[in-house]
Amino acid sequence: MSNFIKNAYSKYKSYKANKKKPQTFSEHVVSWAKTIIGAIIFVMIINGILIASFVVPTGSMERTVLTGDFLFVNKFIYGPTTPQIIPFLNIPLPFFKFPGVRDPKKNDIIVFIYPGDRDQTEASEFQYFLKRCVATAGDTLEIRNNVLYVNGKEVKLSPTGVLMPNQFSEPMEMLRTFPKGRNYTHTNYGPIVIPKKGDVINLSMDNLSEWDTFIKREGKTVELQGDKILIDGKASSTYTVERDYCFGLGDNRDQSSDSRFWGFIPYDNIVGKPLIIYWSWEIRDQYGREYGLLDKIKNIRWGRIASTVE
Repeated sequence: MSNFIKNAYSKYKSYKANKKKPQTFSEHVVSWAKTIIGAIIFVMIINGILIASFVVPTGSMERTVLTGDFLFVNKFIYGPTTPQIIPFLNIPLPFFKFPGVRDPKKNDIIVFIYPGDRDQTEASEFQYFLKRCVATAGDTLEIRNNVLYVNGKEVKLSPTGVLMPNQFSEPMEMLRTFPKGRNYTHTNYGPIVIPKKGDVINLSMDNLSEWDTFIKREGKTVELQGDKILIDGKASSTYTVERDYCFGLGDNRDQSSDSRFWGFIPYDNIVGKPLIIYWSWEIRDQYGREYGLLDKIKNIRWGRIASTVE
């Protein structure tokens, strides 16, 4: 074995010594391009398999995490994937998800691909979101007067969560909540069953608007032909769910855009679970204006660096 290692090292040294160094400007450009492309591919592979980085963009999970927290995310737990985006360009890629250690559980904080606004089949741009998984496939969820119940049992707000009842309620809020037509609000929501693979949904003209976007997000077409509902061109009065889903809420309950407004989160969209805060700084002033670099440096949150997320 030692001779093998010595021979391999000798060949590597010989390769390095004989490797032609770039001489002309064009050769230098090609060399730099190869280095950059190699680095991007390396980052894409690491991001897909093990660890990803996520920056908290909004205050919907305060005080669990804060706007401007930089997180390392464990991707292996829910299943590594092939690269999902081209780094720095934010261009989404078709990806394959491998089996994970386990499925998401209730109370997990999850990072996931945003599925889109309530009436969108897919998001207008690729974004990662961060919420707390409060219900999983097959659960029944209800919010009564801002108190969360899952399967009939009260679920306490996270110790770091925030409630400001009625402060941000809107008279027309029931027109914005998911699913369309149920007339829920963020403080009185459900009861609603979180879909699981194999569930059969009965469809009618009365409830089609509730399920139209959901079915399209599963890759199907939905059309009306007279009094008939067509799924992928075939008349149907039922739809069989093809994926497992969960429901995400923000810990800052009354200032959170979450599953109450845009719908269920497919397990396939879940990227990972936050591990640690590796950097943190204020990114906006008290009026919501973006800080410049110098002001961000002045407002580094040293006490949050290296803290875990629960």
